[in-house]
Formats: sequence, structure tokens, C-alpha cells
Amino acid sequence: MSNANRPDLGAIFDLHVKLEFEDKDVDATMKTMTASPYVHNVPTLWGGTGFDGVYHFYKNHFVGKMPADTQVVRVSRTVSDDRVVDELILCFTHDIPIEYMLPGIAPTGRYVELPHVVVAKFQGDKIAHEHIYWDQGSLLAQVGLLDPKRLPVVGADTARKLLERVRGSVT
Repeated sequence: MSNANRPDLGAIFDLHVKLEFEDKDVDATMKTMTASPYVHNVPTLWGGTGFDGVYHFYKNHFVGKMPADTQVVRVSRTVSDDRVVDELILCFTHDIPIEYMLPGIAPTGRYVELPHVVVAKFQGDKIAHEHIYWDQGSLLAQVGLLDPKRLPVVGADTARKLLERVRGSVT
């Protein structure tokens, strides 16, 4: 297949993220996915399998369930023939429960800056699965549940140092 006939996977994934975080539209988000996708949040094992499982996860635990000040800051993107890999920082104030990231933890009111890596696999022009990674120790330190002075975790500095390095690089 020539490049002219290939779908723009980056643009499709951008739409997917917009539908999740800005439009907060579960039905439209699901239209960017295959008939049997899965979403796997690696640190907590939350997500969904199959259309109904992903729909349930999005509707009840993710889409429209993030704090109002949530921002997604892209650091880098790699696109291949069948994948988009985004390195990003998710920023938010933990002022509502976020079950998929902090199950059973009441809002702490703390501000969080958390690097993520999202690997989205495509089948044609639809997302077949997402693997989402973040450092749970740094998240727990930022919301006050781990003491970074007593454990080898650094909290928000993971995000800040990453942005400092990227913004200071020549690439």
C-alpha cells in the first residue's frame, strides 16, 4: 500500500484523544476503535476487553471522569505502519476520585504531573488496543501516599525533568 493510501494514524489517534478528553463522548470514541478492542492500563490492570468491556470502562471509569483541569501535554510521538506511540504528561488536580489510576483513594486535592506512554495498535484505520504506562510510585508520591524521602520515587520531578530535557534539546 502506498503512503498516499495509508490512513493518517496520528490524526486518528488525535481525534480519539480529543473525543475522550475534550468532547467526553463515549459513543464517538468507540467509533475510532475496532469491533473488539481492548484497553489496558498497565500499573493498575484497569481497562476493558471487547467492545462492551471497553465501552463500560470508558463510560463508567474514564471518559468524563477526569478532573476538570486535566491537561494532556505531548512530549513525543512515533508512528509506524500499525502503531502510534505517544509519550505525554497528564496533569490534573486530584479533586475527584480517579478509580482507574487510584482505586479506593479519596481525592487528596494535590496537583499531579505524571509522564505516560501510550501504545496504540491499529488495524487499518481503527484502534485495536491501547497499552497505557505510568509510574505508579511517582503518582502515589504526588498525592501524598508515599514518602519520596523514604523511598526511591521522585514524584512530579519525573514530569518536570522530562519536559526540561525535551525543551532544551536540539532535536
